[in-house]
Amino acid sequence: MPNVTELCSVPVLGFAAASGTGKTTLLTRLIPALRERGLHCAVIKHSHHDVEIDRPGKDSVRLREAGAGQVILASPHRTFWVQEGDGVSEPRLAELLGRLDSTSLDLILVEGFRSERLPKIEVHRPALGAPLLCVEDPDIIALASDDAVYAAPANVPVLALNQPGEVAEFIVSWLQTVARHNRQTWQQ
Repeated sequence: MPNVTELCSVPVLGFAAASGTGKTTLLTRLIPALRERGLHCAVIKHSHHDVEIDRPGKDSVRLREAGAGQVILASPHRTFWVQEGDGVSEPRLAELLGRLDSTSLDLILVEGFRSERLPKIEVHRPALGAPLLCVEDPDIIALASDDAVYAAPANVPVLALNQPGEVAEFIVSWLQTVARHNRQTWQQ
């Protein structure tokens, strides 16, 4: 399976963990820290649940319920794009990345899509008893934990989960490494 980051002009960084570990909480604290550092981010979040982004009775819901397979609701404040699924097959991350306007982005954060080939930060809370993903997943580049994790592989840095500034600094450093690698690749 190809690395999805090769298909995108903007760096993509995933966040992987067992459900209920705090991926969204970390992201809601991390995004402001990244913005303070001048980065513009987009987020793609995976959910296993049937989600609604609009209220029943509103025009966009009524149009979907009437049978429109895709609805775009646009205003000066925000734009929604909704595509009806079949309730069984999962959307592909590469397709979702292609739907983003990357011209104004420095980084795309992905929550979920754990099996996709992309660099990831694992969110881990030892008290929950879930196994470490980084032991088996070579795409995990760091581990954000709320406690010391002694079973982490030596090549996987451990970051303080409750210190979003520390996680942001790691990401900024990683982005600089990605940019250097890309420049070297383009010069060859």
